[in-house]
Amino acid sequence: MTVEEMQWDLAQLVKSDDPDKIEKELDAAVALVQEFQAKYAGKIANLDAKGVLGLLEESDDMQLKFEGAMMYSFLMYQANSTTDLAKKLNDKVRRAMMLIGQSLVVLQIELGKLLSETPKMVEDPIVKEYKHYLEKILREVPHMLSVEQEQLAIIKDKNGIRAWQMIQGDWLSTRKFDIEIEGKVKTMSYGEIVALYEHADRDVRRLANHVVYETLGKDEILWASAIRAVCADHIQMCKLRKHPAMTSQSLISNDLDQATLDSLMKTIEKNVGVYRNYLKIKSKIMGFKKLGNWDIMAPLPNAPETKYTWKEAREETVSAYTEFDGEIGGWIDEMYERRHIDGEVRDGKRSGAFCATWHNGKSAYILQSFNGIIGDVYTQAHELGHAAHAYLGTRAQKPSNYEVGACIAEVGSIFGELLLTERLLAKAKSKEEKQAILATVLDGAGMAAFQVSARFFFEQSMYDAIKEGKFLDGNTVAALWTAGRDKIYGDSVEWLPEMKWEWTMKVHYYMPNFRFYNYPYVFAQLFVYALHRLYKEQGKEFVPKLKTILSAGSSRSPRDLAADVGFDITTEEFWQKGIDQYAEFIKMLEDAL
Repeated sequence: MTVEEMQWDLAQLVKSDDPDKIEKELDAAVALVQEFQAKYAGKIANLDAKGVLGLLEESDDMQLKFEGAMMYSFLMYQANSTTDLAKKLNDKVRRAMMLIGQSLVVLQIELGKLLSETPKMVEDPIVKEYKHYLEKILREVPHMLSVEQEQLAIIKDKNGIRAWQMIQGDWLSTRKFDIEIEGKVKTMSYGEIVALYEHADRDVRRLANHVVYETLGKDEILWASAIRAVCADHIQMCKLRKHPAMTSQSLISNDLDQATLDSLMKTIEKNVGVYRNYLKIKSKIMGFKKLGNWDIMAPLPNAPETKYTWKEAREETVSAYTEFDGEIGGWIDEMYERRHIDGEVRDGKRSGAFCATWHNGKSAYILQSFNGIIGDVYTQAHELGHAAHAYLGTRAQKPSNYEVGACIAEVGSIFGELLLTERLLAKAKSKEEKQAILATVLDGAGMAAFQVSARFFFEQSMYDAIKEGKFLDGNTVAALWTAGRDKIYGDSVEWLPEMKWEWTMKVHYYMPNFRFYNYPYVFAQLFVYALHRLYKEQGKEFVPKLKTILSAGSSRSPRDLAADVGFDITTEEFWQKGIDQYAEFIKMLEDAL
């Protein structure tokens, strides 16, 4: 394995990776959109269904023309925010996105007015391909502002909440952490030290958590200022847009309704005991009276010390997907072969992992920091599930119908984790290895369904606190964080005092125009676990059903996609199916003891 294999090749995104030419492409993109706006501005009110179809098709074609240069600039910065070139191109693409947004919002408002005045147009067979896209615009119409206000909001975002997001990301990616291991002090980047959270030595895990959060807590003024500004911005925008609740914008974005969200979160609250039971079982296996927060994601003490090379991780993930479906497996292998995955650990690289769809290339790009632990292999399986979604969706849908809400966007990724689990369990040679795999699954799903629910409760509590007149300084935010956390964990875990600063590194709270980003992970976790139970019942008959869901993009709502396989996501009974699958994994672990 060479270092180059672990670095993505972004040159495929552009005709030339000469920086000057990329800047010119970004300028050309702005000019193209402005020409498009000039062509249609003031004329959309007179369009018939055929005219609307032409508008949407032209818009989709236009997006594909400048997608590559924008992705190149964005991804380069995410992989290393410390270089002058990355900073320059990131600034350039941020400005281009602002200008493009200002142009397109004019047409979006005009199209919304047309549809509100002639709602039957949505049912016209001529625009059948875009029916749900138009239905979503109709849903947004009551919350649209005037053209001038929308344009000002875009400018405000660029130099406001988007700047706060950039500060949070840059600050975290450039922090250094000193930690003493085996008598030697090591200086690590954030991407390196988080790997120690799953270290076999309990003292190392505890120290790593202590060092990270004590360090981040020293900058609590920065973090509190950022999150306070983001929350205040959202409250004001909700008032302007007449959103009835702080979650309304998120529900529209994710194509959901309040009844579904309520059923989901009520199911979680009723089943916190299931998760706490698992934590007690894990504590017993590890020989502790109670887990420390540094043990929640820790490997079991008797787990084989498996370290994966890049090649071995590739073999496991490709095989897991291939055993499910040969076509998908081939695409997953192509992601490695074409160097669309960046796994190298380096300074300046953003924390976490993500997958970015490349629509024009009918593919995707993945970023992660690969340290060779089993959790990293699961991260690859997760992100490659997003890639499988991209391969299927971009072949079936145009850009307008591939603006997938976060709930459905996580389906392929979580299902991929389960495929990896099946493969690893089938290969397990001892009960200790089987226990380790099941604990990894239960740890990850427990975090996604239950710990992430705590994040939802925390975010809601910040808006409630502001309404009550409270000032969100660092300690106030920290108190809200721990209250939301304890709603899930109760007294099942011992927490380091400095863990009250854990909210500071959760990038989702700083992302512009993505409030309540977290509950879709809860949705997807339980949704996919319910799908997995169906898969175990139907076998290969289920494969085309999943591929249909992933191929749909955003052309159908989550409720309709679920109904196709016999699910009603508005009921607590449905969400309990996901909990039951989690409980089944717990039983499998107990049986393996």
